[in-house]
Amino acid sequence: MRTEARIFIILVIFFGLVTPIYWFLSHDPTGTTALAVTLCLSLLLAFYFWFISTRIPPRAEDRGDAEIYEGAGEIGFFSPHSWWPLVVAASGAMLFLGLAIGWWLVIIAVPLVAIGVIGWVFEYYRGDFAH
Repeated sequence: MRTEARIFIILVIFFGLVTPIYWFLSHDPTGTTALAVTLCLSLLLAFYFWFISTRIPPRAEDRGDAEIYEGAGEIGFFSPHSWWPLVVAASGAMLFLGLAIGWWLVIIAVPLVAIGVIGWVFEYYRGDFAH
């Protein structure tokens, strides 16, 4: 995680330098706001990766003396058969569409989003394919 933290720290420095220069040269509030939000999100991710890297042992990617075979093996668990992301995406799209079309659609979409998120979070607490 140290490598990822370094990448986002570089992005924080870059956007921290570019944002005031952009504002000074253009006086464009939209672009400056977009750059400021990008700076804040990069700072958030840099802090998160730095925070995690201090609490876990260094991975093979983080060490300069690591060998190729040290990176072999299982990386983690990735859900191969989950339908819940599709439910969350469809109901989230319905929610944001409801903001443009009418509040009645938002009222229908909010419980669907909640059901999708709860189903996705607790998917493996009930056994395989039991959702």
